[in-house]
Amino acid sequence: MFPPFDPERDERRRRQLVFARGQVPVRVLIPNIFTLVGLCAGLTAIRMGIESRWDLAVAALVFAAFLDGVDGRVARLLKASSRFGAELDSLADFVNFGVAPAIIMFNWALEDLHSLGWIAVLVFAVCSALRLARFNVSLDRTDLPAWKSNYFVGVPAPAGAILLLLPIYAQDLGLHLPRLTPLVFFYTLGIALLMVSNVPTFSGKLIGQKIAREYVPPVFVAAALFMALLLTYPSLTLAVGSLTYLALIPVSAYRYLAEERKTAQAAKAKNGKGREEPIQEQARATEEMSIRTKP
Repeated sequence: MFPPFDPERDERRRRQLVFARGQVPVRVLIPNIFTLVGLCAGLTAIRMGIESRWDLAVAALVFAAFLDGVDGRVARLLKASSRFGAELDSLADFVNFGVAPAIIMFNWALEDLHSLGWIAVLVFAVCSALRLARFNVSLDRTDLPAWKSNYFVGVPAPAGAILLLLPIYAQDLGLHLPRLTPLVFFYTLGIALLMVSNVPTFSGKLIGQKIAREYVPPVFVAAALFMALLLTYPSLTLAVGSLTYLALIPVSAYRYLAEERKTAQAAKAKNGKGREEPIQEQARATEEMSIRTKP
């Protein structure tokens, strides 16, 4: 007479009815809107780079990176993740962080190297595509330990795009390096190789998921301070952030190897203990049998 109430089952049934009638919930569209706005920002960055408006090009690219970090979290928060959204996000990331920064860097410095500079642009764009493809494939793996979720394999594409523009930040701060074009060429190739490398880098996925209540106000203050510094001193903030990220790569690699050795030792100890237990049981059984058979 009074059947049990299962809200999840009722929600699934309601969702099936909505999609069956040819209607899509608005919350499913919101993450994709963020992705499309980020794509528009990336394309705008390309235009600003062609017009040699470097400050606006950098601002548009940073805005695209911000939206790229937001859309996935919004999708998980609204329970609106979909295969379509994942594919759209990957395509937008290639344009925003593979094509846009390479075009900006080519128009800023690599154009002086002519074909050699264009080769660096192609290498960076190809490495970005490979990095995104490898990341999409890794999403289907469920056999990885939890601690590995705190690391990326190689430098992620958004971070690589921000790092690539470091010479622009340096020049905006008044650091005019001698013979800058060859340095930019090798620097571009270096960032491209870091993206497709197997060097572990911090992802921060396991950091800050839950914080103590007393740390909530300091976190808000730190976020407000970072945004104020980014808006007031964009080049200095991005330059310091890029150098800090590059300096943390060896640290993240060391931490990853330490975690890997710790996991391997724990697994070895567990397997050794597992092998000792049957041997001990067999020895105990043999001893009991010998006692019983004694006259």
